[in-house]
Amino acid sequence: MPNRKEVSYNGCLFEFGSVIYFAYLCAINKTTMLYKYNKNSVSFEDITNKVVIACVFLVFLFTFFAGGLILIEVGKGNLLTQETKAIIINEATKANEFSPTKLKAYILELNLRFPHIVYAQARLETGNFKSEIFKTNHNLFGLKQATRRPTTNKGTENGHAYFNTWRESVVDYAFYSSAYLQDIKTETEYLEYLKANYAEAPNYITELQKIINEEKLK
Repeated sequence: MPNRKEVSYNGCLFEFGSVIYFAYLCAINKTTMLYKYNKNSVSFEDITNKVVIACVFLVFLFTFFAGGLILIEVGKGNLLTQETKAIIINEATKANEFSPTKLKAYILELNLRFPHIVYAQARLETGNFKSEIFKTNHNLFGLKQATRRPTTNKGTENGHAYFNTWRESVVDYAFYSSAYLQDIKTETEYLEYLKANYAEAPNYITELQKIINEEKLK
C-alpha cells in the first residue's frame, strides 16, 4: 500500500461556482501555491503566477471601492442582521450535509474516471457510510495523511486523514487520482492498481465488484 500513506501540506479548498480551487503552503520552500481543478483532464493546474498578477490589480480596485461601499451600506442600515447571518450559516450547513445521492453527484461533477468504482470504494471503505472514520474524520476513502502531493486533509486523527467536510475528502481523492492514476486507461488497469497499491484486504476488488453489481452502478 505504498501510496495510501503519503508529506503533508497545509491547505484549504474553496469553490467559485462550479470551479474548484485549492491553495496550500509548500513545506519545502514555504511558498503558497494555488491550483485549479481541470474536470476535463481530471488534474490540478498550477495557476499561482497568474493569480499573483491578478491579485495586485484586484487589491488596488478593492482598496479604492471598499471603503466607500461600506460607508454607503452602513448609512443605509443594510449590514447583515443576526437573522440573515443565521440563514447563511444554515444554508452552508445544508450544502455540506451528506447523502449517497449527493456523493454520486459530486463524483460526477468532478468528472472522476470510473465513477462507479470510486463510489463503490466510498461505500466499502466506510462500511456503507457508518464507520467512525467517516463520521468523525469526514473521510470517505480511508485515506491517510498525504506526504507527496497537495491535499485537503487537515491532519491525522484515529490513524487516518481528517477533513472539514466530506466534500473535501472527495476532492482529496481527486488529488490522489491526479497524482497517481493519470496514466491508467482502462477499468481493468484501474482495478489492478487499486489491488496492488490501495487495497488492504485480499478480497478488496471482489467486494468492490459486488457493490457495483448490487447497486447496478455500471
